[in-house]
Amino acid sequence: MHFQIGNIASLPIKNNLNKDEKDIISQIINLAKNDWDSYETSWDFKTLPLIDSDHHTTDLSKAYTTLSNHWQQTTLEMQRLEEENNCIFIEAYGLEDELTPDVPLHEITLTCNPHYRYGQGKTDEAYEALLLTDTMKELISYSIGCMMGRYSLDEPGLIYAHSANEGFNPSRYKTFPADDDGIIPIMDMAWFDDDATRQFITFMKTAWPAETLNDNLKFIADTLKPKAGESPEETIRRYLSTTFFKDHMKMYKKRPIYWLFSSGKQRAFECLVYLHRYNEVTLSRMRSKYVTPLQGNMVARIEYLEDEKDATTTASTQKKLQREIDLLKKKQTELQAFDDELRHHADMKISLDLDDGVKVNYGKFGNLVADKKAITGEK
Repeated sequence: MHFQIGNIASLPIKNNLNKDEKDIISQIINLAKNDWDSYETSWDFKTLPLIDSDHHTTDLSKAYTTLSNHWQQTTLEMQRLEEENNCIFIEAYGLEDELTPDVPLHEITLTCNPHYRYGQGKTDEAYEALLLTDTMKELISYSIGCMMGRYSLDEPGLIYAHSANEGFNPSRYKTFPADDDGIIPIMDMAWFDDDATRQFITFMKTAWPAETLNDNLKFIADTLKPKAGESPEETIRRYLSTTFFKDHMKMYKKRPIYWLFSSGKQRAFECLVYLHRYNEVTLSRMRSKYVTPLQGNMVARIEYLEDEKDATTTASTQKKLQREIDLLKKKQTELQAFDDELRHHADMKISLDLDDGVKVNYGKFGNLVADKKAITGEK
């Protein structure tokens, strides 16, 4: 079986498009590209739509409403264009009795279209809830990128994605300074002033007016399944410490750009490291800046709780304090074992070759990193 010039020439292709027909095709392509480039996995990603001046307002909920309306109009416009395009070609090939130009919403392949993104069969309220939650998670992910220096509030697009922190220029992050070393703790307790939760709050005070901070944090937290009695900050902290990396793994198809270093099951210490800023001193800095001080802080916290327990006469309070003491002691044991392995790997001065890819490089860190099997495929 083969194709000659005559075979190709005989195919029923409409190639004499007029200007209006060409305009329709161009509009469809532009809408699809703009949608794709609105997400950070695109090579041409510029900024988060919520941050973009076209949709940004002083209040996050209003910004989301503006953006959501824009997405809805974009989806309907794409549907109109695709149906108009179908009409042209159905008429050109005389298929009026065979085909319909109609395109259902779930076939409008834009990520901003929840009917396509989440599949058929949901209520409008369910679609809206899913889209809102994912948009807030994308905001958190973008903020992590700004913390790491991957993105900047001062410039559009990818700012730093080189190797070993070489050529990293802090002056490109004036509005919201990037983290000093690309090491960001994601802890379930506020042990560090520069952990992901604290930096996220600073980011929100920078990207939106400080006076709207509390309302904006609540708006975000309400989408993250808050537990009874949790403050918005506590809900966001819990999301960052338990769920963010899982979502990051999904977004980057098990090839994460922010790597999760974890002490283990008790999560005594966990931090994200931006792979492009990792270098041979990263592990030593992780140890001296975070792990060693945390060990001392845990000792002090246990001593404080034991004093509180001795001072109280209420049985329920004593039990509560003892539970926290027992948990901290488990974390203390885990942290010591992690520190021993961290010191060993720090002494090795491991370097990365980004040409080898995430799968190979992630596997260099033994038990220091989380989800190693899922990323490297090692058994």
